[in-house]
Amino acid sequence: MTVSICLGELAEQIGACLEDTAASQQLVSGIASLKNASATDISFFTNRLYRAELQHTHAVAVILKPSDRQYCTVPVLLMDNPYLGYARAASVLNPPPPVIASIHPSAVVAEDAQIDASASIGPQVVIESGVCVGANTVIGAGCILQAGAKIGQNCRLIARVTLGGSTQLGDRVTIHPGAVIGADGFGLANDRGVWVKIPQLGGVIIHDDVEIGANTTIDRGALEDTVIGRGAKLDNQIQIAHNVHIGEHTAIAGCVGIAGSTHIGKHCMIAGGVGIVGHIEIVDNVHITGGSVVLQSITAAGIYSSGSPLQLNQQWHRNYHRFKQLDELAKRLQALEQEQQ
Repeated sequence: MTVSICLGELAEQIGACLEDTAASQQLVSGIASLKNASATDISFFTNRLYRAELQHTHAVAVILKPSDRQYCTVPVLLMDNPYLGYARAASVLNPPPPVIASIHPSAVVAEDAQIDASASIGPQVVIESGVCVGANTVIGAGCILQAGAKIGQNCRLIARVTLGGSTQLGDRVTIHPGAVIGADGFGLANDRGVWVKIPQLGGVIIHDDVEIGANTTIDRGALEDTVIGRGAKLDNQIQIAHNVHIGEHTAIAGCVGIAGSTHIGKHCMIAGGVGIVGHIEIVDNVHITGGSVVLQSITAAGIYSSGSPLQLNQQWHRNYHRFKQLDELAKRLQALEQEQQ
């Protein structure tokens, strides 16, 4: 669902300064790239590679930095962070559909489940005993809420989301299709070569304003809870093992795997394909680049990388064999240095 809004009102809502006040009553009904924007679309400029498109855009206005004003021929919305302005404008122009309070006839709802009268329960939903669903929350088609799960207000479970019984969601949590929250963690003891399952007795606590991507899995704790902090954003196909703690406003990209009992701080950024071993701690404000493997705790904020960039296979084989010789070469160099002394 899209809406139309006056340019001046849009500027106020996104926190921008509209330089040309005469344009304040022009209607905006969409957001588009500089190249494809029409006379009713707003656009944004953050990359100098698109300067030519900025100079020829047909957008009703462009969100940009004050330092880039000279390159634009249409009205501008000035912001120090135009990309943030784009995010806010897109949200204003494309609000979520309104919640229609209802329970679909095909939903199976336990008699003692507590469903707020303003919530929406979609088709083929299963809500077991003791579940609580808060006000204005939407439970989409095919979701399964196991006995005892608790969901706050204004949450959206898009479709086919499974919540284990020991899962608690705060307010304004969004979970995309196929996510499984609160399944058993991978807890096993070895009895002379035979694996013995360890009952997982903890839960999952997800705080306010968290978003969880499609097919991401978050395991319940073994004894204590797995915790996702307020405002954290998790991409698709992430595996979070039991007892992991993720701090507030940390963002994690797709295909990351986090082993059990690892604690990740606030405002961290973990890029795609990162693997993190268990029982370590990562402090606040750490950025881990894509494909890295984290084998030990990170105790200072900063940007961290590991792994080797892509190269021709033949070259990689040569470098790999040389890498295996590094220890021997280091010993020989040390011996030569001692001889010279």
